[in-house]
Amino acid sequence: MHGGNVEAAMRLFPQAPQPWLDLSTGINPRAYPYADAGLDKAALTRLPAAEAIAALEAAAARFYGVPDATCVVAAPGSQALIQWLPRLVPAARVGILGFTYAEHARSWRACGAHVTSVDRLEELARMDVGVIVNPNNPDGRFVEPKDLRALAETMAAQRRLLVVDEAFVDFLGAGASLAPILPAEGAVVLRSFGKAFGLPGLRLGFAVAPPAYAISLRAALGPWAVGGSAIAIGLEAFGDPLWFSRIREELVADAHILEKMLAAVGFACVGATPLYRLVAHPEAAGIFDRLGRAGILVRPFAHRPDWLRFAMPGSEAACERLQHALAR
Repeated sequence: MHGGNVEAAMRLFPQAPQPWLDLSTGINPRAYPYADAGLDKAALTRLPAAEAIAALEAAAARFYGVPDATCVVAAPGSQALIQWLPRLVPAARVGILGFTYAEHARSWRACGAHVTSVDRLEELARMDVGVIVNPNNPDGRFVEPKDLRALAETMAAQRRLLVVDEAFVDFLGAGASLAPILPAEGAVVLRSFGKAFGLPGLRLGFAVAPPAYAISLRAALGPWAVGGSAIAIGLEAFGDPLWFSRIREELVADAHILEKMLAAVGFACVGATPLYRLVAHPEAAGIFDRLGRAGILVRPFAHRPDWLRFAMPGSEAACERLQHALAR
């Protein structure tokens, strides 16, 4: 089950109380409060102008610290980029670092690549394409950007590519992203607007890529890859750094509360990012069922039945509901 599949959970637990509390994703629970009045009707009644998309990409470049806005490509979610890259980059051998988000392997296999999970970063250098989720989903493993840049430069010298999925990097602070120090060749970085700003239904993501890859991605996505509402809300959110800084501090506080709550019922922390905690418990499967019957969805893992991933509850009421369900 993918995170966020509340419909499947409703079928599994039909008697659960409504509304569901979805803690199965890694999405910021404190959604950006965009101004409805700022959405001009024209944004929905005409096709987005090329200039508006370019303005959005320039705003994303400033937010991500990318010097050249032409290297930033807007897309209808980072998932779309995950599926497009294998169609644009010929690869016989693809290496993916560790257990991670399964859509990367699925997308490359669908395009005929032989996909291997590797344990060490340097093993990616031998592949046509190397993929790393940084920080990793689900365990939060983190590789320093300088090490990723060095690997990308090595791969570029052999006409190979490193793909770095930074869907969960935004709340790690300055210096955590490869995007500001992207080498001239050899790496593509993926960023998720929806996870960071709590608006996944908007379907907005970005690739930061060397010019040749940026040109290919734009051509593949077409002239109207993102809608007018995504452009308007994206511009507003990227232009509000004070909100983002405040939310980062609130998520740190949320994490302390969640960790204390989970430790009190015997969970051991396996890994973390500011948006979720991966924990282990010998009775994890039973706890998953108990929470499901209480209308609370968390993320289980078929290959590790002792693991559960909890997203940040995001409000005092959500914390109280979770605490009550865990104590039963």
